[in-house]
Amino acid sequence: MKNKLQILLLTIIIISFPSVSFSKVQTYIKEYTYQASEDDSRNSSRVTAMREVKRLLLEELGTYLESVTEVKNFQLTKDQITALTAGIVKTEVVSEKWDGHTYWIKTKIVADERDVIKSIDSLRKDREKSRELEEVKKRSDAILEENKNLREELKLAKGEDKENQKHNYDKSIKELSSIDWIESGIRNGRKGDYNTSLQDFNKAIELSPNDASAYGNRGVTYQMLGKYYEAIVDYNKAIELNPKYAEAYINRGDSYDNLGKYYEAIDDYNKAIELNPNIAEAYINRGAAYIKLGKYYEAIDDYNKTIELNPEYAEAYFNRGAAYQKLGKYYEAIDDYNKAIVIDPKYADAYSNRGISYYQLGKYNDAIDDFSRAIELNPKKANVYFIRSWIYSLIGNKKKAIEDLSKAIKINPDLRNDAKTNTAFDNIRNAPEFKRLIDK
Repeated sequence: MKNKLQILLLTIIIISFPSVSFSKVQTYIKEYTYQASEDDSRNSSRVTAMREVKRLLLEELGTYLESVTEVKNFQLTKDQITALTAGIVKTEVVSEKWDGHTYWIKTKIVADERDVIKSIDSLRKDREKSRELEEVKKRSDAILEENKNLREELKLAKGEDKENQKHNYDKSIKELSSIDWIESGIRNGRKGDYNTSLQDFNKAIELSPNDASAYGNRGVTYQMLGKYYEAIVDYNKAIELNPKYAEAYINRGDSYDNLGKYYEAIDDYNKAIELNPNIAEAYINRGAAYIKLGKYYEAIDDYNKTIELNPEYAEAYFNRGAAYQKLGKYYEAIDDYNKAIVIDPKYADAYSNRGISYYQLGKYNDAIDDFSRAIELNPKKANVYFIRSWIYSLIGNKKKAIEDLSKAIKINPDLRNDAKTNTAFDNIRNAPEFKRLIDK
């Protein structure tokens, strides 16, 4: 989970996706027949059949997507594409039948090609979630292979050994079922349906109470709901179950950060880096915590490392620019905002912050151009209208200053009080239109 750094009144990060000029709905249908062993129940047969047919469907979809130009540009392997699509598309059951010996199931995936490509792009940028889905796929494949071995061993086992093997087999079935709920929770979370996502992870934990990833993902869901203490409890459990779970340390750090516990957050980011020195998210998030503590040079060091690990990380350039801006190094800040914009031309906050640096350098027209671009990308940014209005006031353009101030106050009426005391409005303070705006 990325820790979005909020700098100089500018709070919204816009993520851009590649332009796709078509929308084609693809439907994939697969059937699978599972031959049950004498140790299988209807449930174990269904879980195994469902997992096998889902794997086949996702591999077929992955093979197709691998051939699409936009996806080729992402430079992902087929296994990575297959893992990511499990967190995007839902496998629907068309029909199923159990006769006591075989479990037959027919399923389908309906995927809007354009939406899936956008989602893959989003997920590949969210490296933490993409790593999580890749691990889920590996676990699923490993458990399916383990199940085959266990079924063979159960045929020969007797007495207490058979009971132990049966226990292990039943446990693996629950783990497979848990994986389905984890993938469902990730899908629902990506749609913003966090309450349903929470229910999914609850079911995953009920089935497999020692699954660290289920707790880790539920922690993320609590975090998205603003329930940071509940999130920390889940991250604690995830770390207890898997002390090398670097992402859980990063996410617990994010929760501490949201609670204003920046030193605790830094401790967790340090631990994540110790476990995996190549996780860019740990450095960028630690940098954000350093900025909130006023440790700008330490933050810059972390952003340098982030960029070294991932030269295309637009947010790292943005955050480093914000640190330079705090230090009054406006040219360095502008250079970093330029780089962020090259990577992501629709990065509204990069334009806004670059505009502030231009203002600090007295380049008012350049600042106005940047604020105008930021507003074009996001017309609901009240603070950007507000800042542009007082720059218009400084250069004597009373008409545009009043127009922008009116828009800012309409979006956020609290800005009326700021306008009353902000000396930047001295040039228009006596204008009747200004008085009407602030006296309402």
